[in-house]
Amino acid sequence: MVHVLVRDNNVDQALRALKKKMQREGIFREMKLRRNYEKPSEKRAREKAEAVRRSRKMLRKRMDREGF
Repeated sequence: MVHVLVRDNNVDQALRALKKKMQREGIFREMKLRRNYEKPSEKRAREKAEAVRRSRKMLRKRMDREGF
């Protein structure tokens, strides 16, 4: 559960905080994925592509840190 406190009746600030928390937890991404049915083969392909993307990103960061 995501909780946000509304201080001084400032709903706009609370809404921004809620959106930020939902973004961090990946709720928006999950809602987008669940909007339509995804075949198991498509899910495997998507997850594999995401893993490749993550590993390349980490490799790029490591290379930048080491000075290559």
